[in-house]
Amino acid sequence: MTGHPILQRMVRKFERRELLDDADRSALHSLPYQIKTAEAGAYIVREGAPTEKSALILSGLAFRHKLTADGGRQIVSIHIPGDFVDLEGSLLAIADHNVQTLTRCEIATISRAAIQKLVKTHPRVGLAMWIDTLVDGSIFREWVTNVGRRDAKQRIGHLFCEFALRLDVAGLGDVKGYELPMTQEQLADATGLTSVHVNRTLKALEADGLIRRERRFVHIPDWERLREVSGFNALYLHLDQVA
Repeated sequence: MTGHPILQRMVRKFERRELLDDADRSALHSLPYQIKTAEAGAYIVREGAPTEKSALILSGLAFRHKLTADGGRQIVSIHIPGDFVDLEGSLLAIADHNVQTLTRCEIATISRAAIQKLVKTHPRVGLAMWIDTLVDGSIFREWVTNVGRRDAKQRIGHLFCEFALRLDVAGLGDVKGYELPMTQEQLADATGLTSVHVNRTLKALEADGLIRRERRFVHIPDWERLREVSGFNALYLHLDQVA
């Protein structure tokens, strides 16, 4: 059973997280799903809404965020093709955050009942999914540290490093450069800065030769130097679980 090409990517990803047998792989390929397209800015998950389905990104980018009582937004993670953006929704009844598309996305939605059944009947798949959510949690902790303890240049440089490495591992880019379809306002919401401060910091990173921008494309002339300046350590990405 082949299924959608990105579902095959999902199966391979879970295989790297846990040793799966043929029955596990077949069960993953057999998951009932619906494919839909969402334009940039659309909500995949809304805080406070019942969680009836989990969403797998097939193409495009999405971001997870929280809103304060006065409407302030904090972006807490970016998600790429192959990511389950709300796998925890298969177990938690009410969403406690928002997931919104950063670009036009194609997503596959899978009912929480189907995921729960799969986990109960195929424990190795359940373990793989558990590891997946644990890696997400590790990334959240790093983002808290990034906003709370790094200066502006390190915050943005660190985000650029993470995105480069995750795209490289996923086969969707490399550490020399990639397209980053984020506005300065979105970068500000991801790093706890103002849009003006982000603009100033981007210019400083360029002046130091750490990045070069061409519209939405970010070039990284010297990966090791950007990594060092940003204080980037890839341990929190647990690449031993995905490489």
